[in-house]
Amino acid sequence: MTIPAGSAIPHDQRLALCKALRSQIRKQRRALSAEFQQQASTAAAARLLAVIDAQPKIQQVALYFSCDGELDTSPLFAALWQRGIKTCLPVLHPFNRGHLLFLHYHADSPMRQNRFGIAEPLLDIRHLVLPTQLDMIVTPLVAFDNQGNRMGMGGGFYDRTLANPHVSALAVGYAHDCQHHEQLPLAEWDIPLPLIVTPNRLINNH
Repeated sequence: MTIPAGSAIPHDQRLALCKALRSQIRKQRRALSAEFQQQASTAAAARLLAVIDAQPKIQQVALYFSCDGELDTSPLFAALWQRGIKTCLPVLHPFNRGHLLFLHYHADSPMRQNRFGIAEPLLDIRHLVLPTQLDMIVTPLVAFDNQGNRMGMGGGFYDRTLANPHVSALAVGYAHDCQHHEQLPLAEWDIPLPLIVTPNRLINNH
């Protein structure tokens, strides 16, 4: 997939490129064996935990539940709980469409399925964590490049969260190595990530 260098991509062309790239990479990701997935998730977790351990100020981390061949985040939850670090999960905002809330999550949190079929904590204001209170936001993604650019599923949920100027959390993309792409078809509202962690790489752009 070639993207013209140094020129703006027309909107319709960019949408077509994104659709094709999402389909290609999601297919590659789903084709990974269970054994490979386990090894990759363990390696990526160790790499990200090294980043977290080097920054004692990180006490609240937003993660996500893996699906569709994504790196398994289960090892991260377990390791963070062992360290006494609080974990949060994203929840679809009930009336501000396209936006996320974050709620504390632990092993006994009551859960429900959202409209995408993804488990999320039951909305309870007592467990609400403002994005400005988070120290790290680990984001899912479909594709990334060496400049920290991230392609999600197209809903813009994380882009809206990270575009908030009051959010100072360290944003980290979390992905398989096969999700790397040389040049992404970006839009002007796309938010690059300062860190991207894969099983074999740490891309640091901050």
